Amino acid sequence: MAGLRGSSQRFGYQVLVNGFYQRLATSWEIRQSLLCVGLDPDPDKLPSRIIGHRFPLLEFNRQIIDATGDYACAFKLQIAYYSAVGAERQLEQTIAYARDAFPDMPVILDAKRGDIGSTARMYAREAFERYGADAVTVNPYMGFDTVTPFTDYGDRGVILICRTSNPGSGDLQELKSGDCPVYQHIARRAVRDWNGNRNLALVVGALYPDALSRVRGIVGDMPLLVPGIGAQGGDLDAVLECGLDSRGVGLMINVSRDILYAGTQDDFARSASLKAESYRDRINAARAQTSLTSVS
Repeated sequence: MAGLRGSSQRFGYQVLVNGFYQRLATSWEIRQSLLCVGLDPDPDKLPSRIIGHRFPLLEFNRQIIDATGDYACAFKLQIAYYSAVGAERQLEQTIAYARDAFPDMPVILDAKRGDIGSTARMYAREAFERYGADAVTVNPYMGFDTVTPFTDYGDRGVILICRTSNPGSGDLQELKSGDCPVYQHIARRAVRDWNGNRNLALVVGALYPDALSRVRGIVGDMPLLVPGIGAQGGDLDAVLECGLDSRGVGLMINVSRDILYAGTQDDFARSASLKAESYRDRINAARAQTSLTSVS
């Protein structure tokens, strides 16, 4: 599969011209999936037989990766679940295992970094060189100079926080600035001014489909990472209706807890596999319905 990394041009994605975009386009095509599996293991929720393992987070993740990888377009790891318990080494090993098991699939480090100058460069180095992630989430609200150390890694993805799903997100992101809310300014600047290396994507939460629709209208076929489906209660049909790009893809729909903890104890990996397959199939059924509706 590794040989497929440069083949996205045959799928017609003119905008997808570098490493991260290629891997994502290839993964969408090979697996016919827009599902992103979040690997955010809570030590308090691990099966008892995993808790006693020398590297419990890694072992849990390894089995989840094996069980769900055929149904996903990407994996996403939230760094706090590892750093909070001193398990950064297991984070490194999980990313390495995922890239080994599914070499064509992008692995996203959800770190939401954002700082100035040399500090931003160290954060970029951490994400891409220490952890080996294909993409990282970045907070752009300090300005583009805090983003460039990440975008300078031209073969890696930089996923900017745009419109999030948390209850207080509108306190700032919906503030009117000129002719539109702040989050729309982020989308405009991303597509117009900041994407010189063609490696940007945006985070837009599933709980605000109107915002998702507006962002899609601004950024065209730029990929969007969409959290909020599953335990957070986002409307999957609305996400697909509002967020698909012109080719019927363009989304990484993240689900974490609803897949990771679909089962208990010995059946956790099998249950996660069935749940991931179910999400993949539900997404594809809704995609097909959305396509039929748009044609009619």
